[in-house]
Amino acid sequence: MAPVCVRRILISESVDPCCKKILQENGIEVTEKQNLTKDELVAEIKDYEGLVVRSATKITAEIINAADNLKIIGRAGTGVDNVDVDAATKKGIIVMNTPGGNTVSAAELTCAMIISLSRHVPQAVMSMKAGKWERKKFMGSELYGKVLGIIGLGRIGKEVATRMQSFGMKTIGYDPITPPEVSATWGVEQMSLEQLWPQCDYITVHTPLMPSTTGLLNDATFAECKKGVKVVNCARGGIIDEDALLRALESGQCGGAGLDVFVEEPPKNRALVDHFNVISCPHLGASTREAQARCGQEIALQIVDMLKGRELVGAVSPPPLLCAVSRRVNKKHNNEGYSLIQKACVMELSVNGIKYTATGSIQGDVPVLLDLNGSEFRQPVPLTGNLLFFKAAVTPQLLPTVTGVLATAGAEVQSFSTSATRGGDQWSCIGLSTALSDLAALKSLVKEVAAVSI
Repeated sequence: MAPVCVRRILISESVDPCCKKILQENGIEVTEKQNLTKDELVAEIKDYEGLVVRSATKITAEIINAADNLKIIGRAGTGVDNVDVDAATKKGIIVMNTPGGNTVSAAELTCAMIISLSRHVPQAVMSMKAGKWERKKFMGSELYGKVLGIIGLGRIGKEVATRMQSFGMKTIGYDPITPPEVSATWGVEQMSLEQLWPQCDYITVHTPLMPSTTGLLNDATFAECKKGVKVVNCARGGIIDEDALLRALESGQCGGAGLDVFVEEPPKNRALVDHFNVISCPHLGASTREAQARCGQEIALQIVDMLKGRELVGAVSPPPLLCAVSRRVNKKHNNEGYSLIQKACVMELSVNGIKYTATGSIQGDVPVLLDLNGSEFRQPVPLTGNLLFFKAAVTPQLLPTVTGVLATAGAEVQSFSTSATRGGDQWSCIGLSTALSDLAALKSLVKEVAAVSI
């Protein structure tokens, strides 16, 4: 992509010092001003081409409209629900985040919540500090043999699954993007939400917050769950309906909750926080030294790479030139009511002299490919990692032969998606553990093939 000119960047929150250092080393003037009010930020933002935030700063349409010179908003962390991405896109402002920066930290906190819920660890600690010795009061249960339902099988959901499997838990899940055959490779059986609710002893949510996931766990879905189910939310406040959760706790339908996030932060309504069977934290999912250093470094490097015209990584709003080609709005709904609302960009690409028309979009905070040359993929293809695209007539022998060639090259298959075209040639995409440098062995098997690393 063509370089973007950014000379001054404002960092409005506490971001790891390495972020400022990397930006300054690349000739960017950096100003740090924390705890700005909305009005102060509206007045301040006019002087900058770039803005770096974490989760506390709310970048509203009012702030964006006041930012006459702003070209990029960098979110040092996962998710961009504190940024009005639509308003930014209309003004041609690129919004990017670091979706992998706090994966391990968020997953570890989720696991800590699950373990603490099973043995009442925080409550027992407070009892001891109060001078009591209440062994019978804190009777717990083993995790071994219990069923953990994971809603959202992205980076964090996967890490939670692999860790809790070490406790002997059975992991099941639901995700509208990750193919079931992929999650099966790391031990998660996918199913519909209706099938999942009644099986779970524990449920943890790892979805973005959007209209289709707001109140995903509510009065109706709690009623479908096992009596005494325990729930964890280290993702976004509002995915679990807080009023419904309180009612489920009071009735015993929910046996306990681990909450790191709330609809309002800090929560003014203390009913959940003060409930005996609730473990709560002040949004600590990304609060580790390692995660903050990783996010600060990644957002700075992503900004620098973009400014130097190298690559655009972590963007959740399309660059203005791509949107100018063509835009359409697609709305897709699956049977679970978990709707995927996308603003899609249609763009023409040239690879090795061959022109392709691709439709891409953003789902949650992940860029995805929806169709290629008019062939719509059965599952949206997450545009991340090492990807192999090929076009061929689908036969029972094709995929085993291709995966055999990949195995010989030392590449492990991590995901697979194919177009919905029936008969004739189909486009397929395989996510690989490592990049392929030589496609010669595949060219004899398929009509077209290309490998990309994102």
